[in-house]
Amino acid sequence: MTIVPFSEESYTEQLSQKLDTVNALFQGIAIPKPELFKSPPAGYRMRAEFKIWHEGSTAAYAMYKKGEYKKPYTVTTFEPGHVLIQDLMPRLLECINQSELLRKRLFQVEFLTTLSGEALITLIYHKKLDEQWQALATSIAAKLNAHIIGRSRKQKMIIGSDFVTEKLNVGGRDFVYQQIEGSFTQPNAHICEKMLTWATHKCENFNGDLLELYCGNGNFTLPLSFYFNRVLATEISKVSVNSAKYNMEINGINNIDVVRMSSEEFSQAKDGVRPFRRLKDIDLAGYHFSTIFVDPPRAGLDEHTTTIATQHDNIIYISCNPATMARDVRAMSRTHKVTNFALFDQFPYTDHIECGAVLSRI
Repeated sequence: MTIVPFSEESYTEQLSQKLDTVNALFQGIAIPKPELFKSPPAGYRMRAEFKIWHEGSTAAYAMYKKGEYKKPYTVTTFEPGHVLIQDLMPRLLECINQSELLRKRLFQVEFLTTLSGEALITLIYHKKLDEQWQALATSIAAKLNAHIIGRSRKQKMIIGSDFVTEKLNVGGRDFVYQQIEGSFTQPNAHICEKMLTWATHKCENFNGDLLELYCGNGNFTLPLSFYFNRVLATEISKVSVNSAKYNMEINGINNIDVVRMSSEEFSQAKDGVRPFRRLKDIDLAGYHFSTIFVDPPRAGLDEHTTTIATQHDNIIYISCNPATMARDVRAMSRTHKVTNFALFDQFPYTDHIECGAVLSRI
């Protein structure tokens, strides 16, 4: 990932380069002019992880360039980090360097923060953690006003909680999300709010039921549910499924069913290729899906799932890899046209590109 120095001029230039990249990838596919959603220039990352570099009796945060794992770059400040991360980094490091027990064989630190002001710190070790470590970590958690998790091989010690609670505003409505340590969450909460608002606005005139694949902890599921009669969402991660159900409950939303299965498995079930016990309580024939929402991993959609997507009048596609997205949209363009397109700048000053598209049946 290439990082360039910050300036208003460089930011405008890198956004222009990203737009050029998208236009090149989608060449030959009719897409409307992309809506551009800018990120705050700093303080946008809600989570971050650092290696710990030991020099004598002193520890420091470190990062490595790809392919240069023997040459660490020590990190003293981290401007992309949320203000909570920037505040906690030096205070935590001071605690680490004041205690051999805390410092010894520590090799990684992870931060997870929220716009609502919560923080969770994970300390990962090459040693077994004991009651003495737990007592020290408990006092530091109180001092930093943060949850702390200690991890080592086959061991997890939780001081406080293993999740934080985020609050995101979408179209004037607040949604509360449980975000569990180690599970996927959107790294840029400011852009996440813009993505959710964009997606809900684009489906205001849709009707019927919604099918969502790769729902995670219900990030998109919750706000989208207000625009459809019923929602059926799938997710392969057991932790994320449980979190999505928890988030449905704390937000008082009851028109969503979440099933733990992959998109490939659901595609097989929907086509009647094979039955699944996990769907025994779900009446697929009772749904009237007008719209499908997909937010796949970088590999994009498999061929069968792409076919399933084109069976719906409307397709909402969010992607962290415009190359595979272009491939999938090109396949879908035989039956659907792109009516809306957006570029979300999740990671300023890098070559990462996040896109959104709405396709409607021709």
